[in-house]
Amino acid sequence: MDCRLGCGACCIAPSISSSIPGMEMGKKAGERCIQLDENNLCQLFENPLRPKVCLDFKACEWICSDNNETAFITLTELELTTK
Repeated sequence: MDCRLGCGACCIAPSISSSIPGMEMGKKAGERCIQLDENNLCQLFENPLRPKVCLDFKACEWICSDNNETAFITLTELELTTK
């Protein structure tokens, strides 16, 4: 599955503990990544500064579903169950 342009759920819902340019301490769950632009597109998508955890995430139907709201809910639930 290809990433749905403009979704941004994976850049908001989960916490990221690794350093992100502009967010050296990472980000909390539910916090919008500073690298997510106003169109919900990652400004680091093809950039080598993109964190490994972001590079390793691959869009898949069971997480991303067919809409942004469901993707956000699923990622939020996954975040809560892994804590």
